[in-house]
Amino acid sequence: MSNHILVVDDEKEIADLIEVYLRNENYTIHKFYTAEDALACIENTEIDLAILDIMMPDTDGYTICKRIREKYNYPVIMLTAKDKESDKITGLTLGADDYITKPFRPLEVVARVKAQLRRYKKYNIPQSDAAAEAVLTNSGLSMNIQTHECFLNDIPLTLTPTEFSILRILLEQQGSVVSAEELFHKMWEDEYYCKSNNTITVHIRHLREKMNDLAENPKYIKTVWGVGYKIEK
Repeated sequence: MSNHILVVDDEKEIADLIEVYLRNENYTIHKFYTAEDALACIENTEIDLAILDIMMPDTDGYTICKRIREKYNYPVIMLTAKDKESDKITGLTLGADDYITKPFRPLEVVARVKAQLRRYKKYNIPQSDAAAEAVLTNSGLSMNIQTHECFLNDIPLTLTPTEFSILRILLEQQGSVVSAEELFHKMWEDEYYCKSNNTITVHIRHLREKMNDLAENPKYIKTVWGVGYKIEK
């Protein structure tokens, strides 16, 4: 079954280019040049991944991303003409899973889309493997892999797909240190992700904020400086 990809960019040439390359990979594309049309599609179409331009004339990509995260947890990739770290962090804060800076190579977009869908299916959709633990726990923290639910002291945590993936990996390997590079490889299996030195840090910070897990004295996600992150058994 073909995955449905939402592409939103007011620059017609860019949106059309992305559409051509993704259609060549047999994806079904829902392409829009305005945020208004895209928001209508989101409410009426089953989407598997969204590619959103940040700078839009009517409503920016941040707003669209925020609207998506109110109801859906599929991957979101932000397109930005800005190369400022603050713009990237803003997108990740609102629930984006990745960002691509313009100008970009079309094949890079294809690779990122494949990586995000692969990671999402692996860590966010119920697995049929009977050997996999359905529920992961640690001192008041409970994650149900089958239902994609996470609770802290019986209070539900609202996690993005990437946050859910990171926390699941740390829980599956609790007691062991997991490096940022290993987290990238386990989720996306693409070498270029290892070149980003900030994305994992931002996602870890958001996880801690949602869990009220202070970085100075964390109860759950601990930083092992120069090595990685771990959750103690």
